Amino acid sequence: MTTSPTMPAETLRGLCEGRVHLPGDAGYDAARTPWNLAVDQRPAAVAVPHSDAEVAAVVRAAAAAGLRVAPQSTGHGAAALGASALDDVVLVRLSELTGVTVDPDARTARVLGGTRWQDVVAATAPHGLTALHGSAGDVAVAGYALGGGMSFYGRAHGLAANSIRSAEVVTADGEVVRATADENADLFWALRGGSGNLGVVVALEIDLLPYADVYAGMLLWPRDRAPEVVRAWAAWAAETPDSVTTAVRVMSFPPLPDLPPFLSGRQIVVVDGAVLEDDDRAAELLAPLRALAPEMDTFGRIPAAGMLAVHMDPPAPVPAVGDHAVLSGLPEEAIAAFLAEVGPGSTSSLLFGELRQLGGALGRPVEGGGVTSYVEGAFALLCVAMAPFPEAAERGRADARALCAALEPWSTGTRVLTFVETRADLGTVYGERWERLREVRAAVDPAGVFVANHPVR
Repeated sequence: MTTSPTMPAETLRGLCEGRVHLPGDAGYDAARTPWNLAVDQRPAAVAVPHSDAEVAAVVRAAAAAGLRVAPQSTGHGAAALGASALDDVVLVRLSELTGVTVDPDARTARVLGGTRWQDVVAATAPHGLTALHGSAGDVAVAGYALGGGMSFYGRAHGLAANSIRSAEVVTADGEVVRATADENADLFWALRGGSGNLGVVVALEIDLLPYADVYAGMLLWPRDRAPEVVRAWAAWAAETPDSVTTAVRVMSFPPLPDLPPFLSGRQIVVVDGAVLEDDDRAAELLAPLRALAPEMDTFGRIPAAGMLAVHMDPPAPVPAVGDHAVLSGLPEEAIAAFLAEVGPGSTSSLLFGELRQLGGALGRPVEGGGVTSYVEGAFALLCVAMAPFPEAAERGRADARALCAALEPWSTGTRVLTFVETRADLGTVYGERWERLREVRAAVDPAGVFVANHPVR
């Protein structure tokens, strides 16, 4: 198969020193494949830049050819984008535009657009610092932080979007601009939570946290203990101080040889997270959960870099589907509905149903913050199923929808964008901030050049 020279994307050939792939090219399939292997995105072209100048050249060429541009770092959240027709879209994969520069005195890091959290954590650890990273090391900083970013340090320190000090952005006219609280302030406001609708972010400066080590880990029980554990955790989580951020998950693993024995073929319930206290106080706080006699208890003092392994996220790309909701609370009726879907006796295909603590700094608006500076709600619900073939994907989506539907009476209607697998109703997500975000989008990208997972129109 060869690409017709009359196709608009042909005009991009030669950019990025030849790292532009069109349908039919030998490198196209590898370049278009996101981290979530269940997503089949087929753009008009894929560009893989190594510099902000190359990004700018791609944006100018795409706009001149009447094409749109979708920035993407790793593609963990590609499902919403991949559900759309992309035949007039140039995918700008930032996976090779990476690098971290740490200023230990200012307690900041400058990270290039495709940099992953594992690289930030590795660069900051020698200085006794860490960041508001998520639970997976191979998630890119930009996509995570621009969507809000929920960390296991979040109840103490808030959303990762609030840690952004500045952004360097390729705008729709192909220029590289800097956005801060004092420079391009409207763009800076909109970027922090507005995701990829406003340009291609080629670098961020972020604040760091002064933790060389943390008290973190997990508690594990067999799934038949889930009714007892989930109820105890929900009551406990409602009373913990802001220094505690944890999640409870009911998990079902297939019998795979590459899984450790304590997971392979097992159905379990897990509580994990971090307690930002000294050892004695952390142990005191965890005592009610430890009184439930977990089969495994790994909570203890660990290097901050070890936090990336605590949640046991997949270390490599996988095919997955899922759903998400934010809950106002977990009364007994909500807990019963959750357990009916994923607890003992359930035949759900979900790999896990998760409830994560919100509140604390995650729930407080930040003065001078961006469009998303907090999440209004008490708990986040996240459910994921593996989708190695279409029938599994279809069933997984159905089971994820069923779990969210069961908890709909307690849903706030809002969303954490980094957890959303389908296009979100952004008017509901942003509330009264929605109109201002639309105005900023119209001002910086009047022709609608940029395409994001969750579009602002």
